[in-house]
Amino acid sequence: MSRNLSTTLPRRRRRGDPMRDYDSLPAPLRAWLAQAVLPWSPVSCRRIWHMGRAEGAPPDVILARLDRAERKALSRDRYGAEMQLSRIRAEG
Repeated sequence: MSRNLSTTLPRRRRRGDPMRDYDSLPAPLRAWLAQAVLPWSPVSCRRIWHMGRAEGAPPDVILARLDRAERKALSRDRYGAEMQLSRIRAEG
C-alpha cells in the first residue's frame, strides 16, 4: 500500500534513526509528539523547540507554536478538518 495515512500532504524520506531522535527529545516535546494528529518527525520538532528556547520562550509557549503549526498543516490537508473534528469528539 503506497499511502496508508489519511493525508494528502506530501511524504518525506527519513534519514537516520527516528526512534533514537525521539528518545533524545525533552519530555514535554515527546509528550506533545505522542498526542499529535500528524506524523511529525523528531528532527522538525526539535528544530522548532531549539528556535523557541534560543528566543527564551518557555516550554508551554513552544508547544503552543507546535499546535499552531499542526493546525496550519491540517488546514492545507484535504482530510485535515475531518481529523481535527474526530480528535475533538474523542477528547470530549
